[in-house]
Amino acid sequence: MELLAHSARYGYPKQSYLEHVSEVMRMAKVFASGVLPHIACGELFMSSVCTSAEYHDLGKIDAANQKVLSDKPQKKLPVKHEDAGTALLLKSHLPAALSVFAHHGGIPSIWEELSKEHKFRNVNRVISSNKTLMDITNENLRDYLTKHASEIKNSVNELSEGGKPKDTLFYRMALSCLVDADHSDTARHYGGEVLAADIPLYPAKRLECLDAHIHSLPTEEVTPERLAVRQEFYHICKSTEPKNRGVNACSMPVGTGKTTSVMAHLLRVAEQFSLRRVFVVLPFTNIIDQSVETYRKALILPGEDTEAIVAAHHHKAEYKNQLLMASSFRWSAPITVTTAVQFFETLAGNRPSSLRKLHNLPGAAIFIDEAHAALPAHLWPQAWKWLQALVENWGCHVVLGSGSLSHFWHLKEFSDTKTIVPEIAGDTLYMKAAQHEQTRIAYRLKKNPMSLDELYQWVHDLQGPRIVVMNTVQSAAALADKIENNRGRDVVEHLSTALTPIDRENTLKKIKLRLKDKKDTDWTLVATTCAEAGLNFSFRSGAREMSSLGSTIQLGGRVNRQCEYGADCELWCFYIKKDEVLRDHKHFKTSAAVLAKLFDEGKIGPDFCTEALLREIREKNTGMAIDDLIVQAENRANYPSVANLFQVIEDNEMVTVIVDEGFKIRLENREKPTRREMQTLTVRMRRDQIDALRLPRIGRYEDLYFCYPDFYNDFLGYMRGILQTISVSQVGSII
Repeated sequence: MELLAHSARYGYPKQSYLEHVSEVMRMAKVFASGVLPHIACGELFMSSVCTSAEYHDLGKIDAANQKVLSDKPQKKLPVKHEDAGTALLLKSHLPAALSVFAHHGGIPSIWEELSKEHKFRNVNRVISSNKTLMDITNENLRDYLTKHASEIKNSVNELSEGGKPKDTLFYRMALSCLVDADHSDTARHYGGEVLAADIPLYPAKRLECLDAHIHSLPTEEVTPERLAVRQEFYHICKSTEPKNRGVNACSMPVGTGKTTSVMAHLLRVAEQFSLRRVFVVLPFTNIIDQSVETYRKALILPGEDTEAIVAAHHHKAEYKNQLLMASSFRWSAPITVTTAVQFFETLAGNRPSSLRKLHNLPGAAIFIDEAHAALPAHLWPQAWKWLQALVENWGCHVVLGSGSLSHFWHLKEFSDTKTIVPEIAGDTLYMKAAQHEQTRIAYRLKKNPMSLDELYQWVHDLQGPRIVVMNTVQSAAALADKIENNRGRDVVEHLSTALTPIDRENTLKKIKLRLKDKKDTDWTLVATTCAEAGLNFSFRSGAREMSSLGSTIQLGGRVNRQCEYGADCELWCFYIKKDEVLRDHKHFKTSAAVLAKLFDEGKIGPDFCTEALLREIREKNTGMAIDDLIVQAENRANYPSVANLFQVIEDNEMVTVIVDEGFKIRLENREKPTRREMQTLTVRMRRDQIDALRLPRIGRYEDLYFCYPDFYNDFLGYMRGILQTISVSQVGSII
């Protein structure tokens, strides 16, 4: 009888053990081969991946499992199949055994497992049996191997380890190769797309394209002084031959062309050191659209598919459901633009679906743009260690960029080793650019807290066009809704993660058009922190709910960006009166208090960002980097604790929500979603918000929900529904 790996489901036939294991072995080897040129422990890495790929499904050969796969496709396998491959490899190849053990349940705490009597083994009793899973595996392992050998002729010959892992990222990277191969073949069998071959980066050719794009840009909207700085910056990045890979900084102010100049630097480094990909990591999802648009205009070679070359990873796209696996984001494009949440939480991850894409990171040039906003301060000690490990052990190059960059690596609270992080354009050009910032904008503080009505009236008196940034999605939506109700839809725009990526993209296009119309001045953009950095906007005035010095400086980059409004432009910081509608943000409490003191001392500017960060962490009584709980957990290889502690967004679990009714109907009719649909027609919502709106789950998808049309529009996004529920609680009816 033919051995099976997958049952007949969703209208698709059974898949044989031979077909699945052979294909997983092939793909896993391809993925590992891509990593190999960029690491020193290549022999161990390749043997770990190839060996785990061959034996990852060994336990499916068990007779009880084969009966379910053949006759009862809706039932779970009675004998957890991971235990067999783990038992086989445990004595001869621990890294491979760990990958097999973790390829469904995730990487455990290695220290805890090693302290157990039966390390990495499953000692739970099997349903309908008096035996433990370990007992069943031990009794039948020889039979499994005999049947396996009759199926798999191209077997891995060498099972022994070769060398030791350089760091804790090793186990994540090895598991990533196995899981990507396993999930990709499973998705293909159940109707998903066959993975296309990786597209080369071609850094030299893309640099030529970028150069042509830069020279085609208009220059009349930029003052001569700023234009000279921008051109010099780009020339340095394009022409300077990099001497080595490492961690670099880019502290150039707003309006100096970081998006394209740093890309030129990354392409030069990629060419020099044969790197295979470029990653641009941004703090907010809406910035992705603008950066992707720029890169697709500047970096695409003739005849190429723009989406395949520059991929936009807006938010989480990691699915365990077999029908959605093909929609998972894989970081396989030559250039990937993603969020800091996705980038760093993937490095911290221990779950298979999260780690699936990680193996595409080694050998990459990485630009962490707006680094001041990338992570909460308490996550940087371990994040900094990962960045250094990516450079030292995984062939990467990193640039930290921001017009308000805090040099946290100088502080013992963030780094236990002294590290030199040079400026990619040198200190002289930075000082020249910083001089132009002194007359561009003035920073002011309004000390009296305001209610929603008071805030509405005060904002209206600011010179327009104006930008107002609130600390929470709800506060921003409430102010935008107030302006619309009182003055009309044509005097307000709204931007936040409550909108789908496609609606944010349309809003951004509208904002750009309005800013170009010099007669269209009496209107307000109300946004969350997602609009404070990275967007090529220039407003007449701005206002920012009290947060941090770095955020304030960044929003200043959206006001009088090229000095086109003269020399008397202002950015105000203000306080709110917290109530049912205006909500404060707990993470800004300390940084806002520090910002108030810096206002009193006249220390508002980029040069004080490191001092501001130091004050914040001292007020929070943050210990030294070596004592950090996440650092300690990572050092002990306690992977679940690291994943749990390292959360960029600490609120309730975020879930994918479909807002397009036609898309929902297609899913319920068993049509396959595309990766683009899952990225652009969805939002991420907290569980408590889903419960408040009583949103239904979609059909067979345990991790997908649907937002009713009454609760979503392209102006407020899903906050339309949330504000309605608040109105109900306040007055007893929806208003």
